[in-house]
Amino acid sequence: QLVESGGGLVQPGGSLRLSCTASKWTLDWYIIGWSRQAPGKEREGVSCISASASDGSTFYADSVKGRFTITRDNAKNTVYLQMNNLKPEDTATYYCAAALRGPNQYCGALDPYDYEYKGQGTQVTVSS
Repeated sequence: QLVESGGGLVQPGGSLRLSCTASKWTLDWYIIGWSRQAPGKEREGVSCISASASDGSTFYADSVKGRFTITRDNAKNTVYLQMNNLKPEDTATYYCAAALRGPNQYCGALDPYDYEYKGQGTQVTVSS
Protein backbone atom coordinates (compact mmCIF):
# COMPACT_ATOMS: atom_id res chain seq x y z
CA GLN A 1 0.00 0.00 0.00
CA LEU A 2 1.17 3.50 -0.81
CA VAL A 3 0.92 6.25 1.76
CA GLU A 4 0.99 9.96 0.98
CA SER A 5 1.78 12.69 3.47
CA GLY A 6 2.73 16.33 3.56
CA GLY A 7 -0.47 18.00 2.46
CA GLY A 8 -1.97 20.97 4.24
CA LEU A 9 -3.08 24.56 4.02
CA VAL A 10 -0.66 27.05 2.52
CA GLN A 11 -0.89 30.61 1.29
CA PRO A 12 -0.43 31.45 -2.38
CA GLY A 13 3.25 31.54 -3.20
CA GLY A 14 4.06 29.07 -0.47
CA SER A 15 5.59 25.60 -0.67
CA LEU A 16 4.80 22.08 0.39
CA ARG A 17 6.61 18.80 0.00
CA LEU A 18 4.52 15.70 -0.49
CA SER A 19 5.90 12.26 0.31
CA CYS A 20 4.92 8.87 -1.04
CA THR A 21 6.19 5.74 0.63
CA ALA A 22 5.44 2.04 0.96
CA SER A 23 6.15 -0.04 4.02
CA LYS A 24 6.24 -3.53 2.55
CA TRP A 25 7.83 -3.17 -0.88
CA THR A 26 10.50 -1.10 -2.55
CA LEU A 27 9.54 1.72 -4.85
CA ASP A 28 12.66 1.94 -6.95
CA TRP A 29 11.45 -0.74 -9.37
CA TYR A 30 8.28 1.19 -10.06
CA ILE A 31 7.23 4.20 -12.02
CA ILE A 32 5.80 6.59 -9.46
CA GLY A 33 3.26 9.17 -10.47
CA TRP A 34 1.47 12.01 -8.75
CA SER A 35 -1.97 13.05 -9.84
CA ARG A 36 -4.55 15.39 -8.36
CA GLN A 37 -8.26 15.83 -8.38
CA ALA A 38 -10.23 18.87 -7.42
CA PRO A 39 -13.97 18.72 -6.67
CA GLY A 40 -15.98 18.51 -9.87
CA LYS A 41 -12.89 18.09 -12.04
CA GLU A 42 -11.20 15.22 -13.81
CA ARG A 43 -8.12 13.65 -12.29
CA GLU A 44 -5.00 15.27 -13.71
CA GLY A 45 -1.59 13.69 -14.01
CA VAL A 46 0.83 16.13 -12.37
CA SER A 47 4.23 14.47 -12.47
CA CYS A 48 5.95 11.12 -12.63
CA ILE A 49 9.39 9.58 -12.40
CA SER A 50 10.57 6.49 -14.18
CA ALA A 51 11.91 3.45 -12.38
CA SER A 52 15.44 3.64 -10.98
CA ALA A 53 16.53 0.87 -13.34
CA SER A 54 15.58 3.02 -16.33
CA ASP A 55 16.88 6.45 -17.24
CA GLY A 56 15.13 8.12 -14.33
CA SER A 57 13.27 10.45 -16.66
CA THR A 58 10.55 12.67 -15.31
CA PHE A 59 7.38 14.27 -16.58
CA TYR A 60 5.56 17.41 -15.52
CA ALA A 61 2.20 18.71 -16.59
CA ASP A 62 2.39 22.14 -18.20
CA SER A 63 0.37 23.57 -15.32
CA VAL A 64 3.14 22.76 -12.80
CA LYS A 65 6.28 22.86 -14.91
CA GLY A 66 8.94 25.02 -13.31
CA ARG A 67 7.20 24.96 -9.92
CA PHE A 68 7.05 21.27 -8.96
CA THR A 69 9.96 18.82 -8.72
CA ILE A 70 9.72 15.06 -8.32
CA THR A 71 12.61 13.13 -6.78
CA ARG A 72 13.40 9.74 -5.33
CA ASP A 73 15.23 8.83 -2.15
CA ASN A 74 15.75 5.09 -2.50
CA ALA A 75 17.42 4.84 0.90
CA LYS A 76 14.17 6.08 2.46
CA ASN A 77 11.97 4.26 -0.05
CA THR A 78 10.23 7.55 -0.68
CA VAL A 79 9.29 9.68 -3.65
CA TYR A 80 8.85 13.39 -3.05
CA LEU A 81 6.90 16.06 -4.86
CA GLN A 82 8.30 19.47 -3.99
CA MET A 83 5.72 22.12 -4.78
CA ASN A 84 6.81 25.74 -4.88
CA ASN A 85 5.01 28.96 -5.75
CA LEU A 86 1.68 27.31 -5.08
CA LYS A 87 -1.44 28.82 -6.59
CA PRO A 88 -5.10 28.55 -5.58
CA GLU A 89 -5.70 26.40 -8.67
CA ASP A 90 -3.32 23.81 -7.21
CA THR A 91 -5.90 23.05 -4.54
CA ALA A 92 -6.84 19.38 -4.84
CA THR A 93 -6.41 15.96 -3.34
CA TYR A 94 -3.05 14.64 -4.43
CA TYR A 95 -2.50 10.95 -5.03
CA CYS A 96 0.62 8.93 -5.61
CA ALA A 97 0.54 5.72 -7.58
CA ALA A 98 2.94 3.01 -8.72
CA ALA A 99 3.21 1.09 -11.95
CA LEU A 100 5.49 -1.80 -12.83
CA ARG A 101 6.66 -1.56 -16.44
CA GLY A 102 9.69 -2.41 -18.52
CA PRO A 103 12.87 -0.32 -18.19
CA ASN A 104 12.17 1.57 -21.41
CA GLN A 105 8.73 2.79 -20.42
CA TYR A 106 8.51 6.58 -20.35
CA CYS A 107 6.38 7.47 -17.36
CA GLY A 108 4.81 10.45 -19.10
CA ALA A 109 2.99 8.10 -21.45
CA LEU A 110 0.90 6.69 -18.59
CA ASP A 111 -2.55 7.94 -17.76
CA PRO A 112 -3.33 8.40 -14.04
CA TYR A 113 -5.68 5.44 -14.28
CA ASP A 114 -2.98 3.13 -15.72
CA TYR A 115 -1.24 2.65 -12.38
CA GLU A 116 -1.74 -0.61 -10.49
CA TYR A 117 -1.21 0.67 -6.97
CA LYS A 118 -2.66 3.86 -5.55
CA GLY A 119 -2.60 5.74 -2.27
CA GLN A 120 -5.51 7.29 -0.41
CA GLY A 121 -4.54 10.86 -1.14
CA THR A 122 -3.48 13.94 0.79
CA GLN A 123 -5.31 17.27 0.66
CA VAL A 124 -3.54 20.40 -0.52
CA THR A 125 -5.34 23.70 -0.05
CA VAL A 126 -3.87 26.94 -1.32
CA SER A 127 -5.71 29.91 0.07
CA SER A 128 -5.10 33.24 1.73
